Amino acid sequence: MSKTIIVALVFFSTSFQIASAEQHGGTDKDEKACIRDVSRFCRKLMNQGDFTILACLKQNRARLRPSCLKVLADHGQ
Repeated sequence: MSKTIIVALVFFSTSFQIASAEQHGGTDKDEKACIRDVSRFCRKLMNQGDFTILACLKQNRARLRPSCLKVLADHGQ
């Protein structure tokens, strides 16, 4: 696993926390649920920040694995 992907997922989970004060930040389980989708659909955007990755996942929502879709839904995305 690329160190860049891991760092991006940390930012990714942090963006969920920032998105709403009522929500909890992403857990290790959340990160594991989306890491393959981030790597597959958003790899080229990894250096552009956490909100860019979140936007990419939302843009590719129809192609995400069910576990990652659940993470997005659980965090109001």
